[in-house]
This record gives sequence, structure tokens and C-alpha cells, in this order.
Amino acid sequence: MSWDYFIYFSSVSVILWIIGAVYAFKSDKRLLPTLFTVAGLIVFFVFILGMWISLERPPLRTMGETRLWYSFFLPVVGLITYERWRYKWLLSFSTMLSTVFIVINIAKPDIHNKVLMPALQSPWFSPHVIIYMFSYAILGAVTLIAIYYLFKEKKLADKDKLMEMIDNLVYVGTAFITMGMLLGAIWAKEAWGHYWSWDPKETWAAATWVSYLIYIHVRLKKDVSYRTAMIVLIISFVMLQICWWGLNYLPSAQQSIHVYS
Repeated sequence: MSWDYFIYFSSVSVILWIIGAVYAFKSDKRLLPTLFTVAGLIVFFVFILGMWISLERPPLRTMGETRLWYSFFLPVVGLITYERWRYKWLLSFSTMLSTVFIVINIAKPDIHNKVLMPALQSPWFSPHVIIYMFSYAILGAVTLIAIYYLFKEKKLADKDKLMEMIDNLVYVGTAFITMGMLLGAIWAKEAWGHYWSWDPKETWAAATWVSYLIYIHVRLKKDVSYRTAMIVLIISFVMLQICWWGLNYLPSAQQSIHVYS
């Protein structure tokens, strides 16, 4: 599978996701929105699988390849949220955000080849990155909800239900970040001989993890307003973005062994 086919697979997927989102708004029945969203996910995953086979390695090495997984996981989270909490608009928002990353990948393609440096040939590499991308998708979706809350705060009828959904998503997202960090530590021990070295990437990963723990503790304090909690959540997501790709533009990245290339 060549990267040249990405625009075709991703276009079909986005169309299917849009149709699913439209049906979600038109009807209270979940069958068609679910079917179209799942169909789009299958098409998208077929491309990922094809790239995996043709490259003879997991497509997780470059920044563009991680965006590929992020674009896949966002509709997954949107669908899970739709099925669990019936929030129709999040299915649309997750599709829109996924489309943004797809467009970035089309406009700024990476060089994809079979080369994989020795450190990345570890069996811990794939689960570490995939788990992180899934957690990033969950926390990206919950950030959309936080922004939605800040704009619609006065018009929301059931804030407690919305906050319950936000909290649950943050719990799951933070749990996956924790799993990703633990797997990364095991991988680091195997590849470089130590679990943690305070590399710039590791430092920002720890800071991001702590920021979401701060959100959880803020929510446990009953006297803290929902609005304050949402601001903490958005700040946490900004830190996550620095950890994921913003680090590449910082001077400290020159010493990092985690910069995607």
C-alpha cells in the first residue's frame, strides 16, 4: 500500500463519518449512525493495515504516521461517547477534528520507508505509541467538550450529566496515558538501559500526566466551579500538544532522542 492512496481511503472514510453524523442528528435511532461510522473506521483501518504490510513495520515512526492513528481514534472516541451518553454533536466534532488531521497529512506528507532504527525495533514500540495515540484521541475529544461547555454554559440544561461524561473520559484517558508511560519505561530499559532519563520528551510527558491528575483532584474538590475545571482541562491539552509535536520546535528537542523524523 502506497501513501499515494491515502487521499482516496481517507476521503471515503470522512464521507462515511459525515453521513453517520448527519443521521445521528436526524434521528434518535443509533443503527445508521453507528453503521456508517464503523464502515468509515474499517476503510481507514484497511489503509493503516496496508501501510503496515507494505512498510514491513508499524506505521508509527514519523509524526505523520502518528497523525494517521490519531485521525482513526478520534471517530472511535466520538462513537463510544455517542453510544454511551447519546451526545450527537460530539460525533460531528470528532469527525471534524479527525478531518483536520487528515488534511494536514495530505498537505504535508512524510517520507515513508522501511527504515526503522534499532531502538524502534522493540516489541514495546507499537503498543506504547498506539496506547498513547488512543489516550490523545480521548483527551482531544474531551477538550472539545470543555470548549463547548465554556461557550454554552448558560444554555446547558443538564450540566451534571455533561460533567459526568467529561470526568469519565478524563479518567480513561489518564489511565491510558499511565499505561503508555509504563510501557515506554520498559521499552527505554530495553533500548537504552534505564527506565527514565528526564529526556525533554519524557519530562513533558510527565508534566502532561501530572496536569490531568491536577484536573482530577480539582474535580474532587466540590467547591471548585465547573468553569475552572474546564480551564484546567484545556491547559492540560495544550501541554499534551507540546508533548506530542510542539516539542519538535523547542530548543531542547535538539537533545531529545524522541523527536519524530
